[in-house]
Amino acid sequence: MKLLYRMLTHAKKYNRYLIFSMLAILGATASQLYSPMVVRELTALIREQDPSLASRSLTMSVLLLGTSVIFAVCSFARSYLTHYAAWHFVSDLRVMVYNKIQSMSLRYFHDKQTGQLMSRIVNDTGDIELLIAHAAPDVIVNVIIFAGIAVLLFVINPLLAALSLIPMPVLALLSRNYAKKVRPLFRLRQQKIGDLNGTLQDNISGVKEIQIFNKAEMESEKVRGHAVSIAEYTLRALKRSTYYSSGIQFLSTLGTVIVIGFGGYWASFGRVPVEDIVAFLLYLSMFYAPITTMGRVNEDIQTAMASAERIFEVLDAEPDIKEAENPVQIGKAKGDIRFENVSFSYIDGIDVLRDINVNMQSGKIVALVGPTGVGKTTFINLINRFYDPIEGNIYIDGVNLKDVALTSLHDNISIVLQDVFLFNGSVFDNIAYGCPNASREKVIEAAKVARAHDFIINFENGYDTLIGERGVKLSGGQKQRISIARAVLRDKPVLILDEATASVDVETEKLIHEAMDQIMENRTTIIIAHRLSTVKKADVIIVLNDCSIEETGSHSELVKNGGLYAKLSEIQL
Repeated sequence: MKLLYRMLTHAKKYNRYLIFSMLAILGATASQLYSPMVVRELTALIREQDPSLASRSLTMSVLLLGTSVIFAVCSFARSYLTHYAAWHFVSDLRVMVYNKIQSMSLRYFHDKQTGQLMSRIVNDTGDIELLIAHAAPDVIVNVIIFAGIAVLLFVINPLLAALSLIPMPVLALLSRNYAKKVRPLFRLRQQKIGDLNGTLQDNISGVKEIQIFNKAEMESEKVRGHAVSIAEYTLRALKRSTYYSSGIQFLSTLGTVIVIGFGGYWASFGRVPVEDIVAFLLYLSMFYAPITTMGRVNEDIQTAMASAERIFEVLDAEPDIKEAENPVQIGKAKGDIRFENVSFSYIDGIDVLRDINVNMQSGKIVALVGPTGVGKTTFINLINRFYDPIEGNIYIDGVNLKDVALTSLHDNISIVLQDVFLFNGSVFDNIAYGCPNASREKVIEAAKVARAHDFIINFENGYDTLIGERGVKLSGGQKQRISIARAVLRDKPVLILDEATASVDVETEKLIHEAMDQIMENRTTIIIAHRLSTVKKADVIIVLNDCSIEETGSHSELVKNGGLYAKLSEIQL
């Protein structure tokens, strides 16, 4: 109930629709409860051979027609209003879950599959529609009908009413056990759906590798395994639901048998009027219908609650990176960056960076070099505050990054990564991604600086060419240059280049270096490169090895020192 209440609390902006649907439910229920009373009265008139039978029958038929119209109108209003509220709430919930996932720090994604997260946003939220549009209204309808009929049965014949309630304790016990047994199965089913989505996402993204390594059959079997698991857990849950529904139907019949047996016996002695027996049986069929319906409703509720648990797991998650209560808006930074006794690790006890002290002055070019896996990319991740140091502090313009508003920090950084990510859109949209209001002239100018303009205009649609998911229609070098153009257009005081020329040929690399000489002026530039030719012009080269700084200096100084940098330089030459 706590979980249900919390979910309905999130839907409170649609309360007015739910309130009107409640009124419609009351109208429809009242019309349902009135009909057997008309039949009861008609039966009494027939039994007594009342002279007014003809005229009264006409009146009662008109009343029944009116109640039927009321029932139809109220049923339509109930259905439309609850579905309107449900699907709008599902839409809001999807955005809410997505925004929460988007706000999480990178560490949150270390052990999460993209498909699993997509399943939370799409599948789990979709199941909440069952709760708002179907289960909750059905519960309300059935409770009202059950309570109303119970009162009417006791008004008609208290003794028969008491006898008809004999199966109720068993029904209550069945409902309680059902909820305990079935929800875990539905939750496991939702987990398996997430696993299937994760595998599908991986396989569709890696279809080239699957084909190259002839793994299509293996991956097909993996998908089949997930699909079969979903079917198995669904069937296990439905099997328990069937037990529950069958038990309810049997007990419902048992109540009717009791009433027919005792009611018929007493009617033979004239202790119960025939019209009461008729009305009683009509109401009794309606009395047990809600209980039978609750089997299906309970299934919908358990499905929705299993999904709600998975949704709240996301919404309740706390990001590792949190802003200060009153974060500093640094405006346009000068670009002075300082590491003070910084240590970091992804896994406890396994250092990636240890006791790093660096002062990067505004307007200078700083290069990070060293063997693979020494923490160069982690270094720039800390500057972007994708992670916080385990020990020590990082400052920009003298302000601790932990005190700086994240949006303000990121507004001062342009970055070009080795693993370029481009969106499924046009060339223009991808270059202008960081500056959505940029003019076409500015975008073209940035592309020229990045040496991308010439190949872009050769496309059939030029800057309006659609590049496909992750830029699949482009070569590696083309994607790299579009990414550089995006950073050039952004024009921020701190520029980070993580292997920015790794995917281009020697001639293009030379052209990009010429452009870089231009765009690195008057801004703090941090370069990560394995090609040492890329970092020769750096003001300071920081050589990382074994989690710490091994040496620093200019290219000529480090070569002269004969240390690790000199060895790396000699190997490349």
